[in-house]
Amino acid sequence: MEETGRAPGSHESSPAQLRKVAVSSLFGTVLEYYDFLLYSTMAALVFGEVFFPGDSRIVSTIAAFGTLAVGYVARPLGGIVFGHFGDRFGRKHILIVTMAVMGGASFLIGLLPGYASIGVAAPVLLVILRVVQGLAVGGEWGGAALMVVEHADADNRGKWSGVMNLGSPIGFLLSTVAVAIVSLLPEESLHSWGWRIPFLVSALLVVVGLYMRSKVVESPVFQEAAERADADSADRTPLKQLLAKPKPVVLACAAGIAPFALTALMTSHIIAYATGIGYDESTVMQVLVLLSVVSLAAIPAAATLSDRIGRRSTVLIGAVGAAAFAFPMYMLINTGEVSLMIVGLVIGQVLQNLMFAPLVPMLSEMFGTTVRYTGASLGYQGASLIGAGFTPLIASSLLAALGESSWPLSLIIIVTAAVSITALAMITETRGRDLTLEDPTDAAATTDAATTTTTDTDRAAADDAAPRRPAAGGMPTSGH
Repeated sequence: MEETGRAPGSHESSPAQLRKVAVSSLFGTVLEYYDFLLYSTMAALVFGEVFFPGDSRIVSTIAAFGTLAVGYVARPLGGIVFGHFGDRFGRKHILIVTMAVMGGASFLIGLLPGYASIGVAAPVLLVILRVVQGLAVGGEWGGAALMVVEHADADNRGKWSGVMNLGSPIGFLLSTVAVAIVSLLPEESLHSWGWRIPFLVSALLVVVGLYMRSKVVESPVFQEAAERADADSADRTPLKQLLAKPKPVVLACAAGIAPFALTALMTSHIIAYATGIGYDESTVMQVLVLLSVVSLAAIPAAATLSDRIGRRSTVLIGAVGAAAFAFPMYMLINTGEVSLMIVGLVIGQVLQNLMFAPLVPMLSEMFGTTVRYTGASLGYQGASLIGAGFTPLIASSLLAALGESSWPLSLIIIVTAAVSITALAMITETRGRDLTLEDPTDAAATTDAATTTTTDTDRAAADDAAPRRPAAGGMPTSGH
């Protein structure tokens, strides 16, 4: 029998096992964001010439950003496919597959010949690898998030998910450093072989991550749900159940659009924009490193804050702040002063972290166990597709059509923030929700059922009243 790392009758894991799960999920997130910023940066600096050569640098860059969007289009499909199997057969084994595929695709991109070598086959193969990578990433986040949330106790889900979310700044930091190092090469060397090195090095992250995942145990919440599953629920696929009542998925997606749009503008697009208005490329890369360092502190703080004041309130603070700061941020960037650009981007990064950090627990708490992998993945990856997948492409196209004025970029932030704020207004607080509740569209995720979030007293009473069903009872409130 597999060692569960938990006491009988509890869906809370031991501190040692929870740490293993959190670090395992962290590695997956590091790889995801390392690949994201690496590809985005190379799309802005190199891929236009290597894979989409042409007379216009802007057109080549737009084409390169188009391949970035293709990967995002594949993510929701990956969430459906891997989420289906993760909801039916467990989270752990699916996560091993997603990491291997995600890392393998990135490694192969590093080996891909350019347009000058194999002609049109080069961009075609690049698109195929981006689709494969997108499918794997679509399944990666949901499984990693659920492993952390379903192993943690109710009062500290935000804190432990903050560990996983540190993969975002760490991945950005590693990617930025890698790009900065290869950028020291002569331009000809960078464009011919230097850009490949960071993609090939990602294999090291995959090896370490796969080892870590082999050491964790299956989600205890999923194990209990599998034991309770009846024949009727087994016949209904997770996607079918979610489509029957799609409101939570739609709200989850809309709530996450703003942080992804802001991330895209302040990472991949800021490189092309800032260098276009006169900033030195190396200076911009150094600022991105600083933003990653800021996030190392801001993400855990925001995640822990969501355990105290709630997921919805924390995200709402960030979204309102982002909308208010949209024009001032670009005004600071447009001064041409590095110090003022840093001020603008650091404030923007903190606001992004406030919106982003609570998404793991909030989206996970919006769905029942038997559809949680699929539902949370669809919401998150849908948000990433709309918010980040097309934002660099749209932003570059608007600048090409309207000139170098930054007002369209500020408008993108305001519009996406408005979408997220509207969704948050329709979501009831999920903090502390009992993860064993099985209704996939449980109204704890919407304004229709604020009463479904139980208090500590309610859960304790439920435990006393139903000692034979620990999974339906209280969520222990003590932290690790």
